[in-house]
Amino acid sequence: MADHRGPGTRTKARKRALDILFESELRDRDPLETLAERVDDAEPPVRPFTAEIVEGVTADLPLIDKTITESLAGEWTLARMPRVDRNLARVAVYEMFFTDLAPEIAVNEAVGLARELSTDSSPDFLNGVLGRALRTLRETYPATPCTTDDGDRGAPAEPDAVGVPDEPDADGVPDQ
Repeated sequence: MADHRGPGTRTKARKRALDILFESELRDRDPLETLAERVDDAEPPVRPFTAEIVEGVTADLPLIDKTITESLAGEWTLARMPRVDRNLARVAVYEMFFTDLAPEIAVNEAVGLARELSTDSSPDFLNGVLGRALRTLRETYPATPCTTDDGDRGAPAEPDAVGVPDEPDADGVPDQ
């Protein structure tokens, strides 16, 4: 029997973060300004997880973009990537490097959103780029925690050996 549930709460928050990052890039604006406008508009309300993603991507954009650039194959450049794919990759790299989410879930979420929102070749393309970024994460930061004991941002977190599901939705079922 097929699962007919829609996207989970955190998936919706990621999509909203993507919308804000995409709009900001398209309008050549600071994503934090766009985020503040969307929070003020509250139509629909901006979830805290959406704000966390936008703020995190913005704060760590140089490292995130460097990681994506180093993960591109052949003649690809960050500027050549479709805007949706570029911002999906940014969200995924942020989640892989700076959150407790299992990196494989971050990749799966980005690939799923690419399947829904981008070109036919985008899911495979992003999967390859993010797979290379994940290898870089594991080779570069094999055991370094993401935050220090005082809560400051540090090096990216080591991925868990076992995937950590997203928070449960209203129906109590985690979305992945």
